[in-house]
Parts: sequence; C-alpha cells; structure tokens
Amino acid sequence: MEKATDWTPESAAAIIDQSLLRPNATEEEMIDFCETAIRYKFCTVTINPSYVATAWEKVKGSSVKVCSVVSFPFGLSMTDAKVAEARGAVRDGAEEVDMVANIGAEKSHRFDFVFQDAKAVVDAVRKMNDQVLVKAIIETCYLTDEEKESASNALVRAGVDFVKTSTGYGSGGATVHDVALIRRVVGPRIGVKASGGIGDVRSFSSMAAAGANRIGTSHGVEIVRELRARAV
Repeated sequence: MEKATDWTPESAAAIIDQSLLRPNATEEEMIDFCETAIRYKFCTVTINPSYVATAWEKVKGSSVKVCSVVSFPFGLSMTDAKVAEARGAVRDGAEEVDMVANIGAEKSHRFDFVFQDAKAVVDAVRKMNDQVLVKAIIETCYLTDEEKESASNALVRAGVDFVKTSTGYGSGGATVHDVALIRRVVGPRIGVKASGGIGDVRSFSSMAAAGANRIGTSHGVEIVRELRARAV
C-alpha cells in the first residue's frame, strides 16, 4: 500500500492529469497552464475541447500529453455529438479523451445504452488513432455501489482504457471507497482514475493506495511542492 513517503515529486507528477476546466479560462491562462505542466512534467493537461489545438502546439516536443474532456460535465449529449467531439479532439492533437458516461442512463439502469454510447466513442477514436486512451467518467457521487459496479462493467465491455470516478462538478468527488470498488470491478488491466477533491499529498497517496493509477486534479503543483518540501 502506497504511503505519502513512497512518492517522489517526479513519480507523483508522472500520474497526474493536471486539469484546467473552468468555463472562463482564457487562452493566456491556458498557455501559462501548459508551460507549468511542462515544467512540472505532469502526465497530461486535461482541458476543454476548444483548447486542444492551442495546448497541443504548446506541449508538443515535451513529455506532457493533451487530454480532452467529452460531453463534460453531464454526459448527456447525444451519442453522435459525443463521437463528433471526440473525433475533433483527436484531430486537434488529443492523445487521451475523458468522456462522461450518460449519468441519466446509469441511474435509469439502462446499462446496455451506457455500453453502446461508450463503445461508439471508443470505436470512433480507435479508427482515428488506436494509441489514444479513452477514459470514461461514471460520476460516482450520484450512484449506488451496485450502479457503480454495473456502469464500470458496461464501460469495460465497451473497451475503455480507464474508468474515472468524477468530473469534479458533481455533488462529491473521489473517495477511497469508490476507487477501491472500481479497481475490484475492473481488475488489474484497466486503469482507474481518481478525480475530484484531491488537493494534497495525503489525498493523492490514499487514492493511489486504493487502486488509482491516474490522479486528476487542478492542484498538481501544490502536491508536487508538498513532496519537494518533505524531501528537504
């Protein structure tokens, strides 16, 4: 089980998806954000689709990848719209896509639709570039444990690479319980991304210990700085 002391600034940064998803973020802020991500060597910058091309131009040549959200934050777009948005993001340089699953379908126990909706996005992305990772967000704060399990199973069947807990815009974010539950359901081969409310080394390391191998946060800088301070 990972403890805070198991993490170096470099190893933590390597699994952080540093996010800037505020609707009022400016292009200047996005450029500064990308420069910071390069400096800290985060895994990705996770951003809204309209900024993918800008971010890709900024991070190309570095280790940082561009991750675009799709149907964010509710997941209620029509499937065709999700497919078009994902294709546009990949066209503009996204190497990862974080798609919000249809939350209403999850709550309605329409898991065949959850599967079909996600598979359409996965198939479209794979046809464009089979190296692009697809993560699916189930928004755990709205679901029972049984719904989390059924949604995760549907998404794994659809071919996603990661199941992600939260958008950060719901009524709650990632919990250790939910990360452990998703990890148990998806097994060792599928990624688990914890996101929402992770702002310090303690929360970061607890999510990793529960089974998350990717952390989504807008506080990556603070986490890395805290680890650097501990190392002094």
